[in-house]
Amino acid sequence: MGGRVTRAPQSKELVRAQNLRQALERGAPPTFIPPTPSTPVAQTSTLSWAPEQKTPAHKNSKTSSETLELRRQYLEQLFQSSPDPLIVVDTSFHTLCVNQEFQRIFGYSAAQILGQPIDSFILVPERAAESQWIQQCLGRGERLTLETQRRCQNGTLIDVSISCAPLIINGNPAAFYAVYRDISDRKRSEVLSSALYRIAEKASAAQDLQQFFAAIHSIVDELMCARNFSIAIHDAESNLLSFPYFVDEKQSAPAPEKLASGLTEYVLRTGEPLLCTAELAQQMQKRGDIKLTTPPPSQWLAVPLKVNSHAFGALILKSYSSNSQFGERDKEILTLVSQQLAAAIDRKRNEQELRRSEVRYRSLVQTAVYGIYRASLDGRFLDVNPALIEMLGYTSALEVLALHPQKDVFLDPSAYARLVEEFRRTGGMDGFEARWRRKDGSPITVRISGRAVASSDGPSDALEAIAEDITARRVLEDQFRQAQKMEAVGRLAGGIAHDFNNLLMVISGYTEILLDQLAPEHSLHAKAESIQQASDRASALTRQLLAFSRKQHLELKVTDINAIVTNMERLLRPLIGEDVELTTHLESAVGCTRADAGQLEQVIMNLVVNAKDAMPNGGKLSIRTAAITVDDSQGHENTFIKHGPYITISISDTGEGMDRETQARIFEPFFTTKEKGKGTGLGLSTVYGIVKQSGGYVFVQSEPGHGTTFTIYFPRVDEPCDAVGATPASLAHSAGSETILLVEDEESVRQLVRETLATRGYRVLEASNGNAALALAASTDTIHLVITDVVMPGLSGHELVQQLMQARPGIKILYLSGYAEEAFTAPLNAHQAFLQKPFTLQSLSRKVREVLGPAVN
Repeated sequence: MGGRVTRAPQSKELVRAQNLRQALERGAPPTFIPPTPSTPVAQTSTLSWAPEQKTPAHKNSKTSSETLELRRQYLEQLFQSSPDPLIVVDTSFHTLCVNQEFQRIFGYSAAQILGQPIDSFILVPERAAESQWIQQCLGRGERLTLETQRRCQNGTLIDVSISCAPLIINGNPAAFYAVYRDISDRKRSEVLSSALYRIAEKASAAQDLQQFFAAIHSIVDELMCARNFSIAIHDAESNLLSFPYFVDEKQSAPAPEKLASGLTEYVLRTGEPLLCTAELAQQMQKRGDIKLTTPPPSQWLAVPLKVNSHAFGALILKSYSSNSQFGERDKEILTLVSQQLAAAIDRKRNEQELRRSEVRYRSLVQTAVYGIYRASLDGRFLDVNPALIEMLGYTSALEVLALHPQKDVFLDPSAYARLVEEFRRTGGMDGFEARWRRKDGSPITVRISGRAVASSDGPSDALEAIAEDITARRVLEDQFRQAQKMEAVGRLAGGIAHDFNNLLMVISGYTEILLDQLAPEHSLHAKAESIQQASDRASALTRQLLAFSRKQHLELKVTDINAIVTNMERLLRPLIGEDVELTTHLESAVGCTRADAGQLEQVIMNLVVNAKDAMPNGGKLSIRTAAITVDDSQGHENTFIKHGPYITISISDTGEGMDRETQARIFEPFFTTKEKGKGTGLGLSTVYGIVKQSGGYVFVQSEPGHGTTFTIYFPRVDEPCDAVGATPASLAHSAGSETILLVEDEESVRQLVRETLATRGYRVLEASNGNAALALAASTDTIHLVITDVVMPGLSGHELVQQLMQARPGIKILYLSGYAEEAFTAPLNAHQAFLQKPFTLQSLSRKVREVLGPAVN
């Protein structure tokens, strides 16, 4: 239906119903012109004429018919000279007459339309329902005024206002007339005004420029064909031309690039709108005004975006079809749009930059890992960031803002007083350390740096400060110092054990020879056995010292922790006695770790024995395994553990517990809290060394009277567990006749080994250092085996072997050392083996034969 309608007064309900009907038929809401009173349709209107004057001069006056003819001519001239198009149709809506303005506006001649149905030449097909409604209203004698669209002969549509009514003859409609008024200019002005208003509205409502640009595109598309629409922005700082909004049928958005000599740059240079055809673009290129890099479209329309007479961008439309062309009016409309758009873009860019600046600043504060706060000197928090809230253990800013810093936060009120004094004296502080109290009462150590600030919305004396929680750092420093101390003690213990091993090697070796040569009934045999037993006990002590110093030999395999605990459970129950209740809680599928199974059993055994000794009157002992992943969520404790997957073994007891001073020393060798004669003080130091050498960590949690829990972390490996293989059978014969080069700097050990091998038939060449060994090798044709110490003056064992292998590739090597760590600085191949001191002479003989292979008869 039409846009605006005026008809005879009706009820409000009927008007609303018709309004809805129009909206449904037109696809847009109709707007009604206020109705004007109309005469009843049953009455006819009589045109008023001035009465004729009867004077003598009028004796020969016109007859009545002449007068009527004159009046008809008056009305016909008035009809034809009307500035508005007029048409009269009969009751079947066939055209009876039209005036000249109607023919001019719609482009038809009178011959083309007289006698034709009115709907056949000016009605828009989509408005057929509107025409039917108009005819029905006129048939009922109603008068209408409406705004709608009608079609010209060339197919274009124009906006018109139609006033139509019936012509009543003898009380019945004899015909209908319609007065058309071209309202295209007014409509365009209204649409443009509405568009400019909506642009301003979108500018204030859009959250970002992309949303805003899309809205502008939609609005411009209502004013003209804007299928290909783009916005170009020039950044003066980088001199880059970019297209933050680009919609095009044939091209993709170009990347930001330096200003060139294209059409867009031409508009930016001149600051004037440009309506350019493909032909004009070629002419401009010939003149040197532009340089085209791609073929121009059929039409290209652009207007500059200006702020304070400075062009910073352009609004661009393209047409690739001859059916869609731009005109000067489109350029004028786009210029008006660009003025609004430029102001909106400039304001929007300033707002976005301000928001980005605020976001950056707030992000720095809100996402900072350090606590940031503002406080008054009289003891009130004014503002706090999330990190400070979390640091103090609260969940909301309101809780922290309600705190009094001196009373509720600082553990020592005098520290707060010193802080304020420092602030008043210097106007700030840097690295001020204090102890704070968290919500749960636990203390933390913080380092505070800040300065004085002044603001219009707060106290004149205020402090902005950054608080760094250094509790973990202090704990880590303590742990590092403890680790350094343990490392120093370990080096000392390892060095003592290494030297002691050489002495024990000689003692146990010659004792073994004595026992072999003395008959059991000999009076010295028992004494030699006592020496051997003492040597064995001393060897056990050195092994524990080496375990603590992480220099013992470990046979690392992929080991199932749960299987180790399960196998040991049967051995542990008789060991701890009936008054201790043992429970195990093993997490299923806990995984495997790379460790020495025997040493792992030693760790568990030592910890269980310690737990039993801590419960003289009985108690409960539990062993738990679990799979965990260490990351930042673990908090402040044990911060030096490398992140990753671990298997934990926790051994807990309900015994006497320990204070902090005792816990600080429990892993030191020879430190014990047991009575004299009831402990060596090496049990926990052995645990510490084995765990550390296996790449793990061990921690203790204990309080006097509340028992103790040892937790061990072993790195979890994603590999199948190694099967426990059978121990290879000993070789039947350990004697031989091969040539062996023996290199050992300790003369007593060298002599013992030489004698042992010589008595078994081997030819032994001995050297006290690496250089002597190289000289011997150079003068000897055949050497079947090299037995060498690892640590020697001059050339080390590894360096000696590397030089020997250059001349004798594949030569067999047996390393001897009290330090397992030193022996394996380089990987061993199939022709190399290792024997850790102290060793028995039998084990030496077996190992030599094992490396050489079966003896050849």
